[in-house]
Amino acid sequence: MLNYIWGFLVIISIVCGFATGKIDGVTNALFDGSNGAVTTVLSFSGAVVMWCGMLKIAEKSGLTKVFAKLIRPLTRVLFPRLDKNSPALAAISMNMLANILGLANAATPLGLKAMNELDRINPKKGTASNEMCMFVVLNTASIQLIPSTLIAIRSSLGSQNPSEIIVPVWITSVITAFCACALTSVYASAGRRRL
Repeated sequence: MLNYIWGFLVIISIVCGFATGKIDGVTNALFDGSNGAVTTVLSFSGAVVMWCGMLKIAEKSGLTKVFAKLIRPLTRVLFPRLDKNSPALAAISMNMLANILGLANAATPLGLKAMNELDRINPKKGTASNEMCMFVVLNTASIQLIPSTLIAIRSSLGSQNPSEIIVPVWITSVITAFCACALTSVYASAGRRRL
């Protein structure tokens, strides 16, 4: 469906460009967008490759299992049907750590690995399990101790004190994560086998 929407937007842009005599603007936007997309993918790919390598080192050294044990009381409540030695639980734990530290580039490959592990153990393929839904909610509404992306944006825009947002971010991220996880748990336990 999304392909049709994008195709429609491209066709409308070209038609409007011809109709208004501004086809040069459409052409320039096409090439600028393509260049921006390639630059973004290349810079993101480098970070993803680096963090995937770090994850492998953490797995081989046993760091993922140590961190998974540290937050087991929380993950036991959020993911009650997962085995305590599940590779998905280790990946979820490392993803949570990356999100808490505000390392978005690290959280992405860890989140993908966690979702792949959750999909691997999902008995009903093609349907998201309760654990998958909880993970998406937790990953989206994660608690951040260091909102590094927001601080970097504020700094690049000339903020006098870019880190003054830390306490409000803590408050809102804790409230958001708690409410989102609570609502997901309530919905999952309301007699529905799957969300």
